[in-house]
Amino acid sequence: MAFHPETIIEPFRVKVVEPLPILTRPKRTSLLAEAKNNLFSLRAEHVTIDLMTDSGTGAMSQDQWAAIMRGDESYAGGRSFFELESVVHELTGKRHVIPTHQGRAAERILFGALVGNNADFVIPANTHFDTTRANVEAVGAEAVDFVIPEAYETQSDHPFKGDVHIERLRAFLDENASRVPAVVVTVTNNSGGGQPVSLENLRNVRDLVDDYGVPLFLDCARFAENAHLIKRREPGQSDRTTEDIAKEMFRLADGAWMSAKKDGLVNIGGFLVLDDHELATRCRNALILTEGFPTYGGLAGRDLAALAVGLREVLDERYLDYRLASVAYLWDRLNALGVPLLGPPGGHAVYLDAKRFLPNVPANLLPGQAVSVALYQEAGIRSCEIGTVMFGKTRDDGTQEPAPLDLVRLAMPRRVYTQSHVDYIIEAVAYVFQNAAELGGYRIVDEPPALRHFTCGFQRASVSS
Repeated sequence: MAFHPETIIEPFRVKVVEPLPILTRPKRTSLLAEAKNNLFSLRAEHVTIDLMTDSGTGAMSQDQWAAIMRGDESYAGGRSFFELESVVHELTGKRHVIPTHQGRAAERILFGALVGNNADFVIPANTHFDTTRANVEAVGAEAVDFVIPEAYETQSDHPFKGDVHIERLRAFLDENASRVPAVVVTVTNNSGGGQPVSLENLRNVRDLVDDYGVPLFLDCARFAENAHLIKRREPGQSDRTTEDIAKEMFRLADGAWMSAKKDGLVNIGGFLVLDDHELATRCRNALILTEGFPTYGGLAGRDLAALAVGLREVLDERYLDYRLASVAYLWDRLNALGVPLLGPPGGHAVYLDAKRFLPNVPANLLPGQAVSVALYQEAGIRSCEIGTVMFGKTRDDGTQEPAPLDLVRLAMPRRVYTQSHVDYIIEAVAYVFQNAAELGGYRIVDEPPALRHFTCGFQRASVSS
């Protein structure tokens, strides 16, 4: 006999609890008005279930909290840095480990060092995330995406929608290799629905960039989830450990940067890893200018210590099985209720397909924002629009140039919510979907020059206008 339970149990038990705020619908409606319908502008104390991001929102383990107490707060050469350096070197195989306070700091430093004053440079990727694209453009370069076409087909069940389109990238490099200081692969591909990149595709990208003498970098915020999805989905990989697959991923690249607030299992932190000594020197010099000394990089010693532990814990396959099962549980039950989703389920989030969720709301009236606002208003759930607000732009005539997809991301913080919380999310999404015909659209009324989704204001708009 062998017991095979259907119930997902968390591979941990709760030691500390935090009360959840539960507000009335009229109160939430009032708060939305004050926030100009931008969920980033809400106070966390007014959110019942926070699915805006999985970045820095997870719960740390008892071993990580113990490491916090042992952290070495020396300004230079602290023990905690060398503990982290050892773990990262073993994982990535890279010579130079440069800590930063979070991933976007590593992006800014790396692209500044790669591009310099050459505004003619172009950086290809499968899909750049919002801060990555902004940091590329901030140094005067251009960010271009070469993801496979299945990435834009929300109903396709392609197992690796994060893959780079090899033929298109090759054609681009044929004409532009001299203008390309690096190729980037984001694992998993967050902007494309949290979809993984296959090991075969990474190997092919490596072979391709070698033909042109262009370095390859990973945006590896969710490297462990990507590696575990490779183990589960890619032929020939199921007998390998997730750790072994992750190590091969890193060794296929010349460098990587990480927002450790994801698969580092910490609330703050990041790093940049490189093999190129000259490039590493330029990056360290920039780090000292804006982040701190190279052995702390803008972090407290206790943060470095907790991250060193987290990078070991994240490769525990029992944890990763639970993590992927929780996301799949949410996806499967919403799918069974007919809720339009991007499939298949990825590693860290479920993405609602807002175009099909609100077919009566055109892209110009921001259906993703409408769904996000409704989820908060009805159930106190904070989500994140990943579509025309985040990746579109306002034309000269005031209309919106739409993004290829209009998605609403329900990002699951790590080790925070239980299955009953997920069941509540399912009920809330189903309710909003059943009443979708009552929802209207939104217009942007206040818009900053960059990364507008963080701070812009919205106003309800009639679908017929």
